[in-house]
Amino acid sequence: MNDAHEMLRIARERYTTKHYNGQKIPREAIEELMEILRLAPSSVNSQPWKFFLISSDESKKQFAETVLDFNKERVLLASDVIVFAVPEKISEEHLQKLLNKEIADGRYKGLETESGLDAGRRHFVGLHSKTVADSLAWETAQTYIALGIAMFASAGMNIDSTALEGLDYEKVDSFLNLKEKGLRSVVALSLGYRAENDSNAARPKSRLNMEDVWTVL
Repeated sequence: MNDAHEMLRIARERYTTKHYNGQKIPREAIEELMEILRLAPSSVNSQPWKFFLISSDESKKQFAETVLDFNKERVLLASDVIVFAVPEKISEEHLQKLLNKEIADGRYKGLETESGLDAGRRHFVGLHSKTVADSLAWETAQTYIALGIAMFASAGMNIDSTALEGLDYEKVDSFLNLKEKGLRSVVALSLGYRAENDSNAARPKSRLNMEDVWTVL
């Protein structure tokens, strides 16, 4: 099977897991997913996110107290949970760190435009930073790109996942001490292996027809 067919197979077979079996994901696989998330794309390479990995049984038990009832099992019986958080405002320190890392990684080798590219990023960040609500909305949109990549990558690694929005975000922020760091939680992702009786696995995938969602010009 060629790579294109493999990507299509994953898209067709991947589904949201409703019931996990408690089995742990090998740590080397989790480390790969952590690296995949680190490499996720974002507008103007802003990388406006922090990821928190919840792995131990004790930390999952504590985190489950921040989750609405229907999602608790998807935390307690999952192997790991990743919480995605964003800053209330992208700081000068973060912007400078991005530029320094790009220079160190050779992004501007042979170019004399690093100051212009830095100014361009600052311009786009500024467009979305007039209020805290503006910043959070734009940063959350970037973070959902990373979420989608993590969900697709985990499916390709035969790891099941569930995006969790049924959270008490104030409790999540308190649990992870996010307010002290100027951060807000926006979504979480459970990772693990499906239980044998996971009812969603037996249901056919349902999506609108191509003509309902595609326009080709």
